[in-house]
Amino acid sequence: MAEQPPYPYSYCTLLISLLFLSTATPNEEDPSSSSAAIARFQQYLRINTAHPNPNYYEAADFIVSQAKSLSLESQTLEFVKGKPLILLKWPGSDPNLRSVLLNSHTDVVPVEHDKWDYPPFGAEIDWEGNIYGRGSQDTKCVGMQYLEAIRRLKASGFEPMRSIYLSFVPEEETGGYDGAQKFAQSKIFMDMNVAIMLDEGLTSPDENYKVFYAERSPWWLVIKATGAPGHGAKLYDNTAMENLMKSVESIRRFRDSQFDMLKAGLKNDSDVISVNMVFLKAGTPSPTGFVMNLQPSEAEAGFDVRVPPNADPESLERRIAQEWAPASRNMTFEFKQKVAVLDKFGRPVLTATDSSNPWWTLLEEAIKKANGKLDKPQIMMGTTDARYFRVRGLPAIGFSPIANTPILLHDHNEFLNKAEYLKGITIYESIIKAYASFAKPERNESIKDEL
Repeated sequence: MAEQPPYPYSYCTLLISLLFLSTATPNEEDPSSSSAAIARFQQYLRINTAHPNPNYYEAADFIVSQAKSLSLESQTLEFVKGKPLILLKWPGSDPNLRSVLLNSHTDVVPVEHDKWDYPPFGAEIDWEGNIYGRGSQDTKCVGMQYLEAIRRLKASGFEPMRSIYLSFVPEEETGGYDGAQKFAQSKIFMDMNVAIMLDEGLTSPDENYKVFYAERSPWWLVIKATGAPGHGAKLYDNTAMENLMKSVESIRRFRDSQFDMLKAGLKNDSDVISVNMVFLKAGTPSPTGFVMNLQPSEAEAGFDVRVPPNADPESLERRIAQEWAPASRNMTFEFKQKVAVLDKFGRPVLTATDSSNPWWTLLEEAIKKANGKLDKPQIMMGTTDARYFRVRGLPAIGFSPIANTPILLHDHNEFLNKAEYLKGITIYESIIKAYASFAKPERNESIKDEL
């Protein structure tokens, strides 16, 4: 008689089956599980949408596939060829109620690959549960957290009264002109009849979530100085480099005055005028670098200036013309971008954060209900797509549910911890449910009438 195997055949089969189940792919998991949610986030992060050549179509295909898995309506819009905007819709039961818009952007800023400890588009997870990837904080997290919150709400049987729209826009990192701006001005957007818009916020290093009701205006300033060229050994007045350095020194003193108020706690980041030099261009190139015995006839520098809504823009522009780039020193200046976030009356656009704005009250209550803590509302130190909707008369709130995390937007080794990501989904689940269930009818006017 042949020797019997040490285990019955049925038991071996069971062991093999259990081993197979333990190595199942994310697609075979429960779609609502935390591990499946993390896997989808990683998949989105691995799509390289960094400038200058973002892979928008791969990102669009991924978002549309997620919409299909959730039975959401979807359409792909191209206001500019090659720059798709994905618009999803979860229809509400009451078409008389105005809709809710949840916005995020698909593009991310460039990376210096050699400065990262993990591949910036690898979405690798370290032993502490940190997910590394460009866009993990800014703002692929937000877009996926919207979708995961809706996945949970659908699984629970929740049905919205208001329609919920999700927009995944291109080009935010380059100004939003070919994305959110054109979308906000389109008939498609007008027909959506939006009542409230949520957009990205900022990471918080402590336990309190940051929330934003306005933002500073970006002035991208280039100052150019000219002068006669000369021998590198010669001292003479009004060289291009001398004049530019005088300008840089004047700007540095102004920057210090603003920074001193920040460091003293008299103002926060978004209340001061920030000025940072972002490039310096001068010199005569040579095959080995620059010609060292020739003083150049031109020199220029670029500055990222951010102006809060409570600042005096006319005073700042006079300072630029008279102190930073005076014509008397053979200097000129131009704005590569000069955004004014103003309403039709020329006033700074602010979203109310008190009881006069029911959407603000609902947000506060929803975050508290999900065991989250809110910091006091602030002005955003940077610039987001929310401005294009605020100038349309809409309340727009900047919010990213990321707490207990260092601020690494546009920095090396950007990451988001798994636990914070999953908690953020819970926060959005509470907010979306509150907004979609808000039954108070608005005025009869649509947004078309308000513009």
